Amino acid sequence: MFGIGGGELVLIMFIALMLFGSDKIPEIARTLGKIMAQLKNATNDIKSEIQKGAEANGLDKTFQEMHGNFTGLTESIHKEISKAQTQMLADTTVKTDTAEEIEEIVGPIKRQK
Repeated sequence: MFGIGGGELVLIMFIALMLFGSDKIPEIARTLGKIMAQLKNATNDIKSEIQKGAEANGLDKTFQEMHGNFTGLTESIHKEISKAQTQMLADTTVKTDTAEEIEEIVGPIKRQK
């Protein structure tokens, strides 16, 4: 909770009690609660206005299209990478087979020298 431990919270509550008195603390808490609720409502209103503006200008569809395009691009990149990996493995297998064949052919020649 905001990096405040139990001891610090008790100290803050004790200082608030000493400064404002026991009869003012509930009033202050209610006021802070109302302020927090108003702030939350204001941010929700701002979010909804931004969303309505984006929908009115067609930006939400544009973002959805961009997301679809990026998703398609990433899928095609993954497919190309898989193909490249498969091709590399096939090339490695061919090179290994060729190297083994050359070694079989050259092996007896090397021994004759």
